[in-house]
Amino acid sequence: MHTDKAKKDALMRQHGKLPFNMAVLSIAAITSFAVSSFLHAFPQQEIEGIWQGTLKVSGIELRIVFKISKTPEGNLTATLDSPDQGAKDIPVSEVTFENGELKLEVKSIFGAYTGKLSDDHSTITGEWKQGGMSLPLELKRTENAPEVRRPQEPQKPYPYQEEEVAYKNKKAGITLAGTLTMPGPDAPFAAAILVTGSGPQNRDEALLGHKPFLVLADYLTRRGIAVLRFDDRGVGKSTGDFSKATSEDFATDVLAGVEYLESRKEIDPKQIGLIGHSEGGLIAPMAATQSPDIAFIVLMAGPGITGEQILYLQGALIAKANGATDEAIAKNRELQKRMFAVIKQEKDNTAAEKKMRPMMAQALAELSDDQKKALGFNGANLDTLVQAQIKQVLSPWFRFFLFYDPQPALKKVKCPVLAINGEKDLQVPSKENLPAIEKALKAGGNKNFMAKELPGLNHLFQTSQTGAPTEYVKIEETIAPAALQAMGDWILAQAKAR
Repeated sequence: MHTDKAKKDALMRQHGKLPFNMAVLSIAAITSFAVSSFLHAFPQQEIEGIWQGTLKVSGIELRIVFKISKTPEGNLTATLDSPDQGAKDIPVSEVTFENGELKLEVKSIFGAYTGKLSDDHSTITGEWKQGGMSLPLELKRTENAPEVRRPQEPQKPYPYQEEEVAYKNKKAGITLAGTLTMPGPDAPFAAAILVTGSGPQNRDEALLGHKPFLVLADYLTRRGIAVLRFDDRGVGKSTGDFSKATSEDFATDVLAGVEYLESRKEIDPKQIGLIGHSEGGLIAPMAATQSPDIAFIVLMAGPGITGEQILYLQGALIAKANGATDEAIAKNRELQKRMFAVIKQEKDNTAAEKKMRPMMAQALAELSDDQKKALGFNGANLDTLVQAQIKQVLSPWFRFFLFYDPQPALKKVKCPVLAINGEKDLQVPSKENLPAIEKALKAGGNKNFMAKELPGLNHLFQTSQTGAPTEYVKIEETIAPAALQAMGDWILAQAKAR
């Protein structure tokens, strides 16, 4: 499990899905805390019930639900739901209601809410604070807590075998935990290992109420392909320290999974491949160059250019989708360039931070309120924001990702490759990355690869309108059927050919 510090770092990074767009709120980390408080002046029935509101963070709307009730001893207790992030019944650590003012503290996610109950007892008006941000949050009474529909998520019992597994990465001295799903009795099976995107991810790659790897594993297993998906090091049931690792370290975790599958009699050792999403599409070629046992790789929105280039493109595209002006986008890019230059020049984090802090503080202070909102900085305490951003960009992972060029590894990949990108991907844009992947594979002499842009799909391979991250949570679809079929058909074709 994360330490409190690691959890806080993870919350500040919001799953790592939007590197350098740092103002997306996360309230999905869950631990248990005691829930108790004494009732004060107002009668309990005025505050008991289900209260719902909406947080607007970086253009993303997240529904928040507090369920407040009374214990047999007469104390108030509460839980927090974030239905759009798939988080439910998070314990509220402290509940205080006095003189019409409600205070809720959620220690497990470093969050707190303070609000005033209206005279008619139907509305609470106040602020939610978390991770240096203060956001207005109005709560209204509702009869039922909302549920998020994710129709593609499979329901048990499954028509295949599911097994909880654990194996060692001997090189790193850690244990990785995951789920292995296998089709019916016709072993041995071709198999795929799923490799998550950036940021601390669990085996389902869960984010914003979606579980992409659960859906993908279910689809492939039903088609006859065994699937191993695992918690990142330091996440869930896996040991290790995520915060000190880089993509190179994660590649060794993948290779440990290959070694484990080779030990299973149900798996064909000559038919083990990798499917990497986002940063996972960076890691898969790394691993493939280190092991001749990898039979194929699938790159889902995998990078073909450096992290620095991706972040410039990503920052501009997402800001534009959020309504930022050309002037605001240019200012943001200039700040990125200056910060990245410091990272290149200064290997010592203390010296780098000393240079970054004033330049970033000044750049943010010069933005108008509208520009801050469009760039995702609204509602944040600037000092806290500066500190969080500096901590992120000076992490070992970011330093590596920023300047890593995937071209040399791609040129060394000799196994079959499928590279797919969504046409509307704003995080790893297809127009720049797919051609770069093709170019590297051709230069390396790879004769068996396919690069395909999928119309209308975003970075998560959902059918989308604009591709903006603000849509992710609102879309019921987790992965478009066209993307699932493209991967399933291709993998089965490779297995048949071998």
